[in-house]
Amino acid sequence: MYEKRHEPLIPPRAFLRRVLRSALLSAVIVVLALGLGVAGYHFTEHLSWLDSLLNASMILGGMGPVDTLRTVAGKLFASFYALFSGLVFIGAASVLLAPLVHRLMHHFHIEEP
Repeated sequence: MYEKRHEPLIPPRAFLRRVLRSALLSAVIVVLALGLGVAGYHFTEHLSWLDSLLNASMILGGMGPVDTLRTVAGKLFASFYALFSGLVFIGAASVLLAPLVHRLMHHFHIEEP
């Protein structure tokens, strides 16, 4: 997907497209994870869609739940969703930063003639 060590850096325009593609993929990952959280809170805790969105957003953002959880299913879901959210955060950040880190590393490893 990315250029090899012996290849030159791609032009800035192509690099910008690569960064935008990574940002879009990262956003899709976050939106899918958020959708899973919204559905989980809505169906396990019987919260409104808006309250479910708030709780899922707060967990995914690392802040913690807003509403008190009352059901066993809701508590189990929230604990698994919190662990899942940590992995999603790391994954989405990695996808977002990969082109930038690759370009930086590639820049320092180019063999000049």
